[in-house]
Amino acid sequence: MNLVGIESLAKAPVAEGDLLIGGQWRPAADGRVYPVQDPATGELIREVSAGGPDDARAAVDAATSAAAGWRATPPRRRSEILHRAFALMREHDDTLARLIVRENGKAYRDALAEVGYAAEFFRWFAEEAVRIGSSFGDAPAGGFRHVVRKHPVGVTAFVTPWNFPAAMATRKIAPALAAGCPVLLKPAPETPLTALAVAALLTEAGLPDGLLNVLPTDRAPEVVSGWLGDERVRKFSFTGSTATGRLLLAQAAERVVNVTMELGGNAPFVVCADADVDAAVRGAMDAKMRGGGEVCIAANRFYLHTDVAAEFTWKFGAAMTAVRAGHGLGDGVTLGPMINRAAVDKIRALVDDAVARGARIAARGFVPDGPGHFHPATVLSDVPDDARILHEEVFGPVAPLTVFTDEDAMIARANATVHGLAAYVYSRDLGRALRIAERLEAGMVGVNRGLLSDPAAPFGGVKQSGLGREGGREGIEAFLETQYLALDWPTSD
Repeated sequence: MNLVGIESLAKAPVAEGDLLIGGQWRPAADGRVYPVQDPATGELIREVSAGGPDDARAAVDAATSAAAGWRATPPRRRSEILHRAFALMREHDDTLARLIVRENGKAYRDALAEVGYAAEFFRWFAEEAVRIGSSFGDAPAGGFRHVVRKHPVGVTAFVTPWNFPAAMATRKIAPALAAGCPVLLKPAPETPLTALAVAALLTEAGLPDGLLNVLPTDRAPEVVSGWLGDERVRKFSFTGSTATGRLLLAQAAERVVNVTMELGGNAPFVVCADADVDAAVRGAMDAKMRGGGEVCIAANRFYLHTDVAAEFTWKFGAAMTAVRAGHGLGDGVTLGPMINRAAVDKIRALVDDAVARGARIAARGFVPDGPGHFHPATVLSDVPDDARILHEEVFGPVAPLTVFTDEDAMIARANATVHGLAAYVYSRDLGRALRIAERLEAGMVGVNRGLLSDPAAPFGGVKQSGLGREGGREGIEAFLETQYLALDWPTSD
């Protein structure tokens, strides 16, 4: 596959070779394929090769063979390849965005923004590749020196989700390659085509064979268990649900595999009495509706001070009602379909439960007639604390609103969850906003801002929202091992 090949990824009726192993595009060893469907229409996009255990082992073989050469490659050379990958992603941003719309369903504007965000990981970690530091110093007691070196951790295995098929891949691939590690990637079965396109671009950028191995599959347990059980795999990184993360952590523990986990969220969105309500509504639309709400850091629970609750509810409801739903490539569409029917059914169940417990539908948008996995943008007010929607990740375009008067009680409610990925606070009083932000149990907090993600900032959560950080200076550290040398330095007579 080459740059011309990515143009036809969503057009070819059947796979001829969708596994990238050792620099070669090949079919699954047993010839198995599975369907990838357009969530806006339910139509088949194409069939894709489904990797199995034999392919998983072959990928580890290829990565292991390439590891020593890449480890010895000068950081500047690694950096140059990542810079070229960044440029190629920006050059082909429209093609990649349209591919994301086809297999993921999100609106074109969100898909295009994702491509830009995904490309930035290549640029950021291209710059970090040449800044991997070592240190040298005298032992405090004298008599010898300390030398501390950073080395690549080794072969890395990644499992990425369907909601950001480009960005979740590059956020892992870029720092691993920058650090000197070969990569094994299993993209989500719903959205493998974007990962294949990113791999084609990296190949075009000059990445040597075997350093990126991509295995689409609909039989993830067989592939991932094979990687976690292989002594040659030294690092594992997963982005997905907390429930799946727990299972994978248990498998990783058997070999004490170095892990990074970015898991589920249940982000509170706090609007204080002195907040700029118009700014809070704009931030809420960003935090709730980007990617149709199918985002791990999406605002999941809204806590409105009673003094501004009515105004916020009215203005936010008007904005949600104005959302235009439809196929992601349609003119003016800002809300695409959910990823599949099961996702719609879960969202509906959460809404029905809240309404049955006393919540009121304050606003609801429209969805197109016909096929597709659509759910309308919805605002629920007067949501009681025992409603499931306040305790489970919605992962859709539904915003449950609650009211508070006491700051301490609100913070206790906001922190009453096993998750701690993101949170949002709006207040004109920066001191108050920062005081609340620091008390919220979350790895990331947006203060008067509804968009959090930045490749130059550490991304990750606390509690059961994950382990470790991706992005920022911390991102490359996840793929480095520290080695300390005690150096005897003879003194002159």
